[in-house]
Amino acid sequence: MILLSLFVSESESRVSLQSEVFVRRLNEFVSLWWTFGGGTRLNVGSDTRPILTVLPPSSEELQQGTATITCLANKGFPSDWSLSWKVDGSGSISWEESRSPVVLQNDGLYSWSSTLRLPADRWMKVGSVTCEATQGCQTLVSEPLRRVQCSQS
Repeated sequence: MILLSLFVSESESRVSLQSEVFVRRLNEFVSLWWTFGGGTRLNVGSDTRPILTVLPPSSEELQQGTATITCLANKGFPSDWSLSWKVDGSGSISWEESRSPVVLQNDGLYSWSSTLRLPADRWMKVGSVTCEATQGCQTLVSEPLRRVQCSQS
């Protein structure tokens, strides 16, 4: 028995629940009920790797001395994916990073973003930046951006 509201996508078999759930065991000999209280989230569906898009800094921004690179992650499931950056293959934190909250889309999939900010002079020395989407301990999706491919550099 499920109480209160839940979201079911018509296009895919996804259920996103943000209320209280009561689940009856599938054993006919045991009549116990398992209760998941408020704050519990039930996601039903298969893992879907997000589509990553990396956007380069604008030429106007570079002229002002900063370089902002944005990674858009779209259509991922469930919502526990995280984004990280590598600059020239290194994951060390010598740059400014920010993340947006995860957004549930109408299709039951999630989107989110991460922004990397570097000084423009450092960006001009970078060979590539890579946005990586991880779930648990595994990096499952990555999208590189090579500076030489950008028209602004």
